[in-house]
Amino acid sequence: MSKQNDTPVLIISLLVTLGLLGAGAWWFTRSLDLGNLFSGGDSAEVGGGRRPSGAIADRLSGGERVLVTQEASADKQAGVRAIAAGDFQEAVSSFEAALAANRNDPEALIYRNNAQIGNQPAHLVAVAVPIGSSVNSALEILRGVAQAQTDINQAGGINGVPLQVMIADDNGDPDTSRQVAEALAANRDVLGVVGHFGSDSTLAAGEVYQANGLTAISPTSTSMSISELGDAVFRTVPSDRFTAAALSRHMVNTLQQQNAAVFFNANSDYSRSLKDEFTTALYGDGGQIVGEFDLGSSGFNAGQSVNQARQQGAEVLVLAANTATLDQALQVMSVNRQEITVLGGDSIYNPRVLQEGGAPAVGTIVAVPWHILFDPQSDFAQTSRQLWGGDVNWRTAMAYDATQVLIAGLEQNPTRDGVRQALSAGGFSAEGASGPIRFLPSGDRNQAAQLVVVEPGSRSGYGYDFVPASQN
Repeated sequence: MSKQNDTPVLIISLLVTLGLLGAGAWWFTRSLDLGNLFSGGDSAEVGGGRRPSGAIADRLSGGERVLVTQEASADKQAGVRAIAAGDFQEAVSSFEAALAANRNDPEALIYRNNAQIGNQPAHLVAVAVPIGSSVNSALEILRGVAQAQTDINQAGGINGVPLQVMIADDNGDPDTSRQVAEALAANRDVLGVVGHFGSDSTLAAGEVYQANGLTAISPTSTSMSISELGDAVFRTVPSDRFTAAALSRHMVNTLQQQNAAVFFNANSDYSRSLKDEFTTALYGDGGQIVGEFDLGSSGFNAGQSVNQARQQGAEVLVLAANTATLDQALQVMSVNRQEITVLGGDSIYNPRVLQEGGAPAVGTIVAVPWHILFDPQSDFAQTSRQLWGGDVNWRTAMAYDATQVLIAGLEQNPTRDGVRQALSAGGFSAEGASGPIRFLPSGDRNQAAQLVVVEPGSRSGYGYDFVPASQN
């Protein structure tokens, strides 16, 4: 009888022991994960929250994987393998060799900077860019982040603590952007985010950042809807309201024209926002909209649309295109052949306009947040030329500014709440590419847009350049 009675007790004891061993093993592996800042995978928790799924983890890198795979050199690949193996000295050597062959690679520079930090304590920020869908735009943003990271680390860090950067590829897709934001928010080591690129992506991700108190600063998203996300979402690019005001004033006061036809993409929040803001600004300035044309419509025909705009009395064509409808915007320029003045939002500031637009694009006036020729002797302009071997554009400047803002917040209080509160304070200011960076209560940057125009030139290598409009 006694043996029969002891059997259940022994079984229960064995189960309890196995459970304790399993819990101990889980705790130990979790602790190991916490020590590996850049680890990926599916299971366990890291930094106080759920780790990202395999698909999203593969989109995140602090140097253990190459995200910009185009023309990734053998030295760059060797650096990535060295970081993954924890050999930071070898990683630094490999990335420096990669940069010696191609100094215009911001991903390699960020990884080199991270490898130099190694296992030292550091402040971590992330940058979310559309590598999979718009690699050139992603690289432009990464250059600004890399330059700011290099500057601060070479100066001794943030109150003596270096800045580490994690790169995230959101593919320019709102759903993926939201998942990336969830992964970044779950990693409590991430103290701020530079991103995202498009307004639709920033709106999707911004809801996550706001809910988690993680400060995000978009260098490129201009939609007015972003102003309503909350006190954790900022941007260093002026909103569509500033862009629209600059274009409208130029049209009415400088060009002395009253009637405009607007070309936009009804499926893009950015495009709709710019159209609406321009419409409001133009009516306020005494002009009017005589036609609206949806570039994203399956039946869009550039020739027919431009002819219809002429018949309706359009004196100016306004291109509120987004990146996805740049082809259609180029078609409008081509069929217009400089007959009607063309104005454009910041998405028209694209090398393809110079390369493919050619002569029909000459005279196109574009509103941008910053242009290097407005202040070519500034510290930022000269440093960027030395670092990258050429001129940078407004996306790089605004990404640099966004990183400088996070650095300023971290200097005051290196916590998530501390950064958010610092940036929300009424007197906050940080020094950027074009001077002081200040925010309105909405989180929008308080800065006017600048106007550039397409003219024949040799700076771009395409035979045409964006240069400051003389009226500016």
